[in-house]
Amino acid sequence: MGRLAGSVALPLVLAVVLVLVSWQVAVDGPLLGLDHWARHTVRAARHDLHSTLLNHLGKALSDLGSSVPAVPVLLAGGALAAGRSRRAGVPRWWLPAVVAVLTTGLIPLLVVPAKAWFARPGPFGVPLAADQWGWYPSGHTATATLAYGVAALLVARTVGARAGRRLTAGAVLLSVGVGLGLLWSDYHWLLDVVASWCLGGLVLWALARRLPRGAGRRA
Repeated sequence: MGRLAGSVALPLVLAVVLVLVSWQVAVDGPLLGLDHWARHTVRAARHDLHSTLLNHLGKALSDLGSSVPAVPVLLAGGALAAGRSRRAGVPRWWLPAVVAVLTTGLIPLLVVPAKAWFARPGPFGVPLAADQWGWYPSGHTATATLAYGVAALLVARTVGARAGRRLTAGAVLLSVGVGLGLLWSDYHWLLDVVASWCLGGLVLWALARRLPRGAGRRA
């Protein structure tokens, strides 16, 4: 029973946070005060530090959530996992490559309709143009979380436990780094980023449970 509770605790928390944040964004609720507090805090820190290096680092981190390089990393991870699985004689060795390709199509399917539905203006408060999607949820954060996360998940199943943990940690750091870079660069509200972390986490949790154990390495 304890193991079952532990297995559902993380996705339950992620789902609750995602629903709560989405509701608050939809109704312009009081939780959006966190966005303004975070933006004020970051802008004050940026002004006080006045660091060109940090500003460039913030932009570089946020750019890691772009389709390039995130999608090529995802596809390369799927190809690498498939190649290692084939050499190991794993049944359905091609599955990691298929998962990687499907994930590239899943990302816009999850993000674009939500952006259009919520139509949330960005931190500068400029009204959306007729051809613009909203800022919620953060597309760069979702792309980074899913692309790097799925790549790490697929390759981790073909390597040892220690290397797998390192890959997972690297994917988490990249996802967090992209989110922080977006906040530092004033590209997104805090809740935009949090929602995408939750959304990506739910997909990764589901994929980790559904992907057959034999997909990446011998049991």
